[in-house]
Amino acid sequence: MNRREFLISSGATGILASTAITPVSANAEDTAQSARMKLGDQTAPTNDVHLKYLARYGVRNICGYPQIEGDRLYATTDELKRMIDMAGKYGISIDCTAPPFLESSYIDREKHPAIMLAQSPERDRDIEQLQTFIRNCALAGIPTIKYNMSILGVLRTGRVQGRGDALYHQWKLAGAHPETPLTRAGVVDADAFWERITCFLDRVIPVANEYKVRMACHPQDPGVPPEGYQGINRVLGTIDGLKRFITIQESPWHGLNFCQGTISEDLEDPGTQIFDVIRYFGTRKKIFNVHFRNIRGHRNDFIEVFPDEGDVNFVKAIRVYKEVGYSDMLMPDHVPLAADNADPDSLQSFAFCYGYIRGLIQSVYEPV
Repeated sequence: MNRREFLISSGATGILASTAITPVSANAEDTAQSARMKLGDQTAPTNDVHLKYLARYGVRNICGYPQIEGDRLYATTDELKRMIDMAGKYGISIDCTAPPFLESSYIDREKHPAIMLAQSPERDRDIEQLQTFIRNCALAGIPTIKYNMSILGVLRTGRVQGRGDALYHQWKLAGAHPETPLTRAGVVDADAFWERITCFLDRVIPVANEYKVRMACHPQDPGVPPEGYQGINRVLGTIDGLKRFITIQESPWHGLNFCQGTISEDLEDPGTQIFDVIRYFGTRKKIFNVHFRNIRGHRNDFIEVFPDEGDVNFVKAIRVYKEVGYSDMLMPDHVPLAADNADPDSLQSFAFCYGYIRGLIQSVYEPV
């Protein structure tokens, strides 16, 4: 399963006349608003029906998915602009987008695996298409691209009962039974994985620098033991790995799609440790957007819950994001399911999360 499938299944003026009173400039108001965190969303599809749903719940900033014709791995500038114009009808801004590959996908089912398998010349072709996508996003005015460097996809072992009729996704390493001992990637140790990541960044980040488009990489979800899982050492499934990652091709345009849920999954005590992790990456301006979700448990054994009932105090968390000057999207992610397929796209669960996050954002900016 990849992250987009996971989300869907778990659940897309006139000139002022001179007066004695000096008005507050529009620029000042815009600056004040841009300094605030934003309620965001990354669910698909980006069409009229889903955009109306998002607007209904006050979501004004999203990661959008353009309609790409043919089998290209990038959207044209016109395709991106059509998406922007469609969202604009509902007062929604496209703050981020994603290519149609480099998702959190299981490599044995991935249609475009060359980058993660280090297969040339296909790897060169796919990287070149991503470079084109970066250029087109710059021309269309989309500031951020999110992506994954995944071989195993999103690992989970099942579902458990939550509050009411909700079902929560679970990862319990002790009870995990992989489909096969190895994937088609074979054994990929830490050195090999870092080589593939470095090769990718060396080709992609200079283009991002040139066109001033932020590249936001998602951590590997969840981390696995150092000896690996199905032969794969998930080097982006630890905090130390993410710290190393941001130093490769150091750049203000190279950072993280900071999934607070995934990073909490990498900690032994997320309820106390997550805040310093936010501070580490936040003070370095490496958090480009946030998947704002909660878990109950810890590394190798956790369930994904609603934001108000997990081990991480979200009131404290949002204060830490404000402390480090974070001002981009907070997006719900991996919301609980409804039993018996009562809400197949999890729209009710997402709506709950939108309201909860919106209230938190208002609480940290509005005077008491």
